[in-house]
Amino acid sequence: MAYSFHDDIKSYLELEKTILDSLNIGDIDRFINILIDTTKKGGIIYICGNGGSASTASHFMNDFNKGVGTIDNHPFKFMCLSDNVATITAIANDISYDEIYSYQLKDRLGPNDIVIGISGSGNSDNVINALMYAKSCGNTTISLVGYTGGVLKQLSDYYIHIPIENMQIVEDIHLILDHLSMYILNQYNERTK
Repeated sequence: MAYSFHDDIKSYLELEKTILDSLNIGDIDRFINILIDTTKKGGIIYICGNGGSASTASHFMNDFNKGVGTIDNHPFKFMCLSDNVATITAIANDISYDEIYSYQLKDRLGPNDIVIGISGSGNSDNVINALMYAKSCGNTTISLVGYTGGVLKQLSDYYIHIPIENMQIVEDIHLILDHLSMYILNQYNERTK
């Protein structure tokens, strides 16, 4: 016997559309401009998250390093702190899981580098610690968060907040922000050839 999930599917999609319509376009525009400014200054964009957010961080790195590549002949330099399993497990085992990202930033942050933390709840200690370390060095911090925004929203210099307590929709929209930014910058690159 086949089940009908039509109403559930429609409800999910309608909810996601409502949240997308509620987003602050100015925050997204500022986010894209910070990525451009950092790249033009030769800075590295460090990015991290846990679970699905780690996957989104890795997706950002791929899409910008390869999919966009350059902006005004300056190469994007994304570095995903979530991608090296050997490094992460060594730090977690020998020091603390809460330090897996901040430890990777120590003595590596340049003056033009930024750190982006992705967290659905905004309360992931290892992401918080990475942004706190970056702030202590005077670097710009950005967070992509959901739910109430948590500690990361309060801590970050800039943030994009997905105002819903639904992890799947939060993570969907964080990935949309990646693809949206990539698409816009590719369109910009085409217009300025």
